[in-house]
Amino acid sequence: MALAAAIQRKAAELGKLVVEMTAKAGSGHPSSGLSLAHIVTYLMYRQMRYDLADPWNRNADRLVLSQGHAVPIIYAAYADLGGTVGKSVAAAKPLTIADLDQLRTRDSVLDGHPNPAEGFPFFDAATGSLGQGLSVAAGLALGARLDGRDRRFYVLIGDGESREGQIWEAADFVMDHKLTNVCAVFNANKQGQAADVSPQQSHERLAAKLRAFGWDVIELNGHDPDALAAAFAKVGTTERPLGIVARTIKGWGVEQLTKGNWHGKPLTMADLPAAYASLDKTVAAYTGGEDLGRPPAPSQGGSPQRKDPREAVWPTFAEAMEGVELGAVLKKGKMATRRAYGVGLKVAGDLIPQVVSLDGDVGNSTFSDIFGKAYPERSFEGKIAEQNLVSTAAGLSAAGFIPFVNSFGKFLARTYDQVELASISRANIKLVGSHAGCSLGADGPSQMSLADVAYFRAYTAVRSDDRTRPLVWLFHPADGLAAYKLTRLMVEQPGMCYMRTHRPDVPLLYGEETSFEPGGFQVVRGGDDLALVAAGYMVHEALRAADLLAKQGVRATVIDAYCLPIDAERLMEVLVRAGAQALVAEDNYGGGVGAAVAEIAARTCRVRVDTLCCQRIPKSALTADDILDLCGVSARQIADHAAALLARPR
Repeated sequence: MALAAAIQRKAAELGKLVVEMTAKAGSGHPSSGLSLAHIVTYLMYRQMRYDLADPWNRNADRLVLSQGHAVPIIYAAYADLGGTVGKSVAAAKPLTIADLDQLRTRDSVLDGHPNPAEGFPFFDAATGSLGQGLSVAAGLALGARLDGRDRRFYVLIGDGESREGQIWEAADFVMDHKLTNVCAVFNANKQGQAADVSPQQSHERLAAKLRAFGWDVIELNGHDPDALAAAFAKVGTTERPLGIVARTIKGWGVEQLTKGNWHGKPLTMADLPAAYASLDKTVAAYTGGEDLGRPPAPSQGGSPQRKDPREAVWPTFAEAMEGVELGAVLKKGKMATRRAYGVGLKVAGDLIPQVVSLDGDVGNSTFSDIFGKAYPERSFEGKIAEQNLVSTAAGLSAAGFIPFVNSFGKFLARTYDQVELASISRANIKLVGSHAGCSLGADGPSQMSLADVAYFRAYTAVRSDDRTRPLVWLFHPADGLAAYKLTRLMVEQPGMCYMRTHRPDVPLLYGEETSFEPGGFQVVRGGDDLALVAAGYMVHEALRAADLLAKQGVRATVIDAYCLPIDAERLMEVLVRAGAQALVAEDNYGGGVGAAVAEIAARTCRVRVDTLCCQRIPKSALTADDILDLCGVSARQIADHAAALLARPR
């Protein structure tokens, strides 16, 4: 009873901070935060084992706020406890109650939704685009298992956001991998943004769904401290993951906020005295009791294995191929880049213990199964649930691992929201999309990644925190050796990377001595009339086009633009020497390499650039040649387009 009284009073104190900080900011979600007041109070003051002075401690329990807009209640508790904030240990300082007045301001660490990269390291991942938090917790839990750490992970999920399919992708994944140190708390306050939640998201239905997914379930009043204490005592003690469905009141304790729909609407400063009085009245009966004090200390132990990727000594490509009994494939002189990537991933696993792999039921097509067979304990099958894979990878990254997410490039397109949230978190994840472009042919356009270059190129134009590298590196190998060496680059580069691999076997272009670097490109053939710029499979088409042009007396330089962003200054030098005219050919939709090269050229007006990309939606065709011709990007069409470019007056 004494503890219950203390929790009630503290919940009201934090509620006052919530309504005040959002009123001063003129924006925010006080009603959602108040619905979580007791749950957050119990978790942060009594249940979670963590160090307020060291929020980076990887032995600590973690809280993932999937319902990101409710974050003011977390800020209130953390400031009351004096938890540490800052982007680094060197910049660390305690958060104070006075700091809450800076909610959502430009220079504050208190963003409108959880954002650890901006200096709130109590969280591991950015949330706010709903439905992703349970997946992040799954990744953190996998990391704790690999490290042998006794940690628990609590996820706060809104009833409205539980409509998101990713929640249930993650629920399946947690069950598949027996992550019993994950506790999902569903905040069933019945209100969405525009109206009440669907009956399908009622607390009864949520509990039934969780049970159907195989979880242990506790239903309770989310404002009852005794019920919360009894439920949270079971975390980590059950054979199945625990789901808590908590019935709550949106705007709890503030009478004004419980009338009508106040989602995303703060009170005014003039409303605050009445709000404070209402909270005081709500808890007036709870007297006496104990001081909640500080949270319990983190657990100890664990044996993490880490190695600086830049210190690893990689075998040659030939040695790596022999190591997985593919030497005969190499001797044929032709192979798909997807297969060479699989070899590179396995070597990364040999050398760097924190490399892990996540697959979406296509490992035998992406060749990531080479890694999976060698390191089953570090390979996680997520089945056909790509959104969960990316957010789980973000959790693994936060736990200190280097996760590779493998699928068809087309299927990764459904994860673009998750990719963006991971980029906000500055997650160190590596995405590999196979079957890139239209060259795979027979399967048709539903299997082809055609807009991915344009999408990821947008991230290559944004600088990361240290200003020396992009937010995302985009790699696009043209042959097996390039795919192998670019896999190494992905491991070595901090932050997010995306690599496209293709399905058809292609001739090897490069020898072991060829070097690849971030921002680099290769001049595959020299000429002084114009340049043909391509990447991936299209480098081979560009070489064939150059052969056709040579028969017409045209000497074409062929450039393999295997990386975006690309070294603009060096590229311009090469293009000027190649006649100051360039044609960029791609087997995907526009906005990709061609747009990047054109933008670079436009800054100096020294080079004329034209682009050629897929001219229509592809369909099935039996060969790569057929589909490239159908889409207007075959070698013959590239040559014709280049000849027309040369014929145009300057």
